[in-house]
Amino acid sequence: MAQVHGVHPYFGDDVPKNFFDFSEASIRRGFIRKVYALVMCQLLVTMGFISIFVFNKPTQEFVEAHLYTLWIALGVVLVVIIAMACCVSARRKAPYNFIFLFIFTVAVSIPLGFISSRFQIKEVFLALGITAAICLALTIFALQTKWDMTMCGGWLIATLTVLISYGLIMLYLPYSNKLRLLYSGVGVLIFSLYLVYDTQIMIGGEHKYSISPEEYVFAALNIYMDIIHLFLRIIRLFR
Repeated sequence: MAQVHGVHPYFGDDVPKNFFDFSEASIRRGFIRKVYALVMCQLLVTMGFISIFVFNKPTQEFVEAHLYTLWIALGVVLVVIIAMACCVSARRKAPYNFIFLFIFTVAVSIPLGFISSRFQIKEVFLALGITAAICLALTIFALQTKWDMTMCGGWLIATLTVLISYGLIMLYLPYSNKLRLLYSGVGVLIFSLYLVYDTQIMIGGEHKYSISPEEYVFAALNIYMDIIHLFLRIIRLFR
């Protein structure tokens, strides 16, 4: 995750409440609709890739025989993140923002589909169902609660840093199913909090920090990645 300004987990600027014209409910509603429409399109693309990998054996075998395709995909993800972080027009100006978002989504979906193919079909769909239920519950919570998560960005980054460090340490430790379950469980908790955080950053209103209505692609990207990370942590609980 790239950190550029403020406390946001990916890239972009966190700004004080009411800095942007979010006072009109119509502007806010239109922004939220646009963000969730983009997230839904991203998830549909990702679901398509997961289905191809899970149900199409030749696709699995091809990627297994050419693992460099996964590294290329991850490289594309990194390049797109840097480009969108450094170039405002890549995030805000159509059609460039949509092109970058589509490339990013496809690049993320390829390794995600490959990972999903390592699990049984019922495990994949169970993980998808659990992820959907958690995301729905957390979104409702973020919209209704008076707890302002936008002020907790620093704490979230700190906990994520600890999680990443723990994961790196695990690479050098003897395999332990309990440690792996602990790692995945803590990951689910952290990215659940990130989803609440990104949702509240998006809706603005009475929260301390909000996001420019022009950053709908940036907001969609953040929420999409929260959902993807949740899915990855949940599906790993099955193995």
